[in-house]
Amino acid sequence: MTAQTAPFRADTVGSFLRPAAIKNAREQYAAGQIDKAALTRIEDEAIRDVVSKQIANGLQVVTDGEFRRAWWHFDFFGGLEGVELFEADQGIQFNGVQTKAHGVRVVGKLGFRDHPMLEHFRFLQSVAGDAVPKMTIPSPSVLHFRGGRKVIDETVYPDLAAYFDDLAETYKTAIKAFYDAGCRYLQLDDTVWAYLCSEDQKRQIRERGDDPEQLAQTYARVLNKALEGKPADLTVGLHVCRGNFRSTWISEGGYEPVAEILFGGVNIDAFFLEYDNERSGGFEPLRFIKPGHQKVVLGLVTTKNGELEDPAQVKARLQEAAKFVSLDQICLSPQCGFASTEEGNSLSEEQQWAKIRLVVDIAGQVW
Repeated sequence: MTAQTAPFRADTVGSFLRPAAIKNAREQYAAGQIDKAALTRIEDEAIRDVVSKQIANGLQVVTDGEFRRAWWHFDFFGGLEGVELFEADQGIQFNGVQTKAHGVRVVGKLGFRDHPMLEHFRFLQSVAGDAVPKMTIPSPSVLHFRGGRKVIDETVYPDLAAYFDDLAETYKTAIKAFYDAGCRYLQLDDTVWAYLCSEDQKRQIRERGDDPEQLAQTYARVLNKALEGKPADLTVGLHVCRGNFRSTWISEGGYEPVAEILFGGVNIDAFFLEYDNERSGGFEPLRFIKPGHQKVVLGLVTTKNGELEDPAQVKARLQEAAKFVSLDQICLSPQCGFASTEEGNSLSEEQQWAKIRLVVDIAGQVW
């Protein structure tokens, strides 16, 4: 497998199971038993360890495992100007399980400045060695979708058009800030596009007074505005996720309903797509992936359980996908992170690393 620029033939979505040292330290910090400096030292050591394990298991790309976060999205949103976290009436309902009851709302003009995750990236870069450090943050559409109009202060944004303009500009500023910090590989994590593929989720969207097709147009426009002027040597990926909490999920349905506008119309360098079970649909929507530079990273190896996939079957699926998009534009990864929240999925650390080695081994044989 020859070296290449991001995305890599063997790539990852980003989060890893939190080690006991992290879980214990965060509990101690919450209880007031250790201070922030002590927590940071423990996080630093755990991140050094997870980076070395990623490299030892064959990856050319490394993340910090999202070890400093409780959630894949709320921690980032809470650091934006004009945004606050709050205790919601109920959590997010997954298939048979519900998350902790947290929410996010917009209470002032959106902006990005002095965000703590810039320093998180700088630390990752300092311990990455020869590997490429990748930063993961939630996609802009996620900030709007979950609560919609009701969690955006109408005195601040009486007109949602102004809100979406500021959202795009906030992300444009964030992208530049991470680039200036040295980031050359940034990933936006997005559950919303998968919801727009789900008939049940689209029904719920209509019931709250929104139009799924109109939302797709709006979110595509926000993403493209945020990406305007992106440096040529910065790779930005978009992970389309169907939900991942304690090995459960939210949405189902193939990518066809959004394929043309998303793959054909959003100026992302790489799409990370979940293809680990029948809920993901077929590969036909990949026909909209633009020829040439754009890549698609197929999540054919599940993170929801520890059972290893048959390499022959994974290779066969890669060849099947290559009927719709050039094999040269395809990469391989696990279907999602291993711990989108600090609770983590239902598999062991040993099984997690076996999944990573499987992706690396298959990629080495195919490419």
